[in-house]
Amino acid sequence: MVLVSMPWHRPGDPRTPLGAASIHAALAADGVDVRPLVFPVDVLADAADLERVVEVVADVAHGGADVAFGVYVWNDDRVRAVLRGLRARGFTGRVVLGGPQISYAGAGLEALYPEADLFVRGYAEQALRDLYAGDWPGGIPGVHVAGQPDRGAVAQAPLEAIPSPYLEGAVPLDFDPTASRRFVRWETQRGCPFRCAFCQHREAGARLTRTRFLPARLEAEVRAFVEAGVDAIAVLDPVFNTKGDHALGVLAALKAAGYRGHLSLQCRFESLDAAFLDALDGLDVTLELGLQTIHLAEGRAVQRFNRLEVVDRALADLRGRGIDHEVSLIYGLPEQTLASFRATVDWCLRRRVPRVRAFPLMLLRGTPLEQARATWALEEDEQPIPAVVSSSTFDRADHAAMVRLAAALRATEDRHPPCVEALDAVDGGAPPSRSPAGGAW
Repeated sequence: MVLVSMPWHRPGDPRTPLGAASIHAALAADGVDVRPLVFPVDVLADAADLERVVEVVADVAHGGADVAFGVYVWNDDRVRAVLRGLRARGFTGRVVLGGPQISYAGAGLEALYPEADLFVRGYAEQALRDLYAGDWPGGIPGVHVAGQPDRGAVAQAPLEAIPSPYLEGAVPLDFDPTASRRFVRWETQRGCPFRCAFCQHREAGARLTRTRFLPARLEAEVRAFVEAGVDAIAVLDPVFNTKGDHALGVLAALKAAGYRGHLSLQCRFESLDAAFLDALDGLDVTLELGLQTIHLAEGRAVQRFNRLEVVDRALADLRGRGIDHEVSLIYGLPEQTLASFRATVDWCLRRRVPRVRAFPLMLLRGTPLEQARATWALEEDEQPIPAVVSSSTFDRADHAAMVRLAAALRATEDRHPPCVEALDAVDGGAPPSRSPAGGAW
């Protein structure tokens, strides 16, 4: 299998995306010859660059290899272009597609991607292992064969049986000695118990019979990170501090292994209890907290409900303990107005959040919000990564003002002004980049 990754590469990112590496490790453990190729989409500037991708993939796949792509909102158009180029060059091997754009699509995948032969909905490690074990593709849970009846099934992920991409070498930990930072992205669990209407994590998580990797695997990975001198870990779990003892166990494992680097965790305000915050003591940590909005009508529209008294108390506790944190907001929400977005920004600034980050709303394929776009007349632009730019409650001029506020927030991180009126005077420069986070199939 030629495993093609087209990630949105951010400064300091590991070259190998974790999702593709997990698939690589699973297949390699079964003796499959996996040839990984990585082409960051943010450096594919024009048609000539894409043609070069086609040339490389066709050359590596020469002789009958399968070619597999993870399809995400940020690379969908590039993947389609590469597929057209491969078939135009006479490539006759099997093309396998997975990723969120496949997992959350309904029937009709063949019309969207006519060059593909197989589609994997859900996490792909076990489905692809079954494929290479010789199983009939149409009988593998989560695999749809082009031209056959589409059952809409989703592949399961037996997390206890998936090899670690770090321990198996699919993500090399032999860092360049001159590198300024030894950074890894890490997952300790998959799926999400919450039901935000704009998010694609909800469905995959609902179908997992086991959502957490085994403690023995996580502890071994931590030891490998420490031995390799890793000094920055970003945990990709949609929500790290879900209820239960999992988060406490992972933090204890980091301390036991002597990890001294920086740790980034995506958390929920509601679960910032004393036991969790006490467990952070002694770690260099940043908590990334999703608030999105302070307004009930907007939260109700996207099924994201915030109890502001709980959020306020949690922020005060973080300030009192000196725990670094940042808060993310979304602009372009249903029911939102320019005034309500400004009020949400102001609420955060007055509580001295070190970094307030605002991101445009994207209607991700298959989410409840994408399916209900007509309810609020949500209109997207025509950028490669589309974002909502108008609705029944705000127009494009309002959206442009929201973009300027987001840019001003970015320009003043760790030194935000005390209120939104003061933020108005900040020239934030170019609009913030649309670079959503990736994940495993």
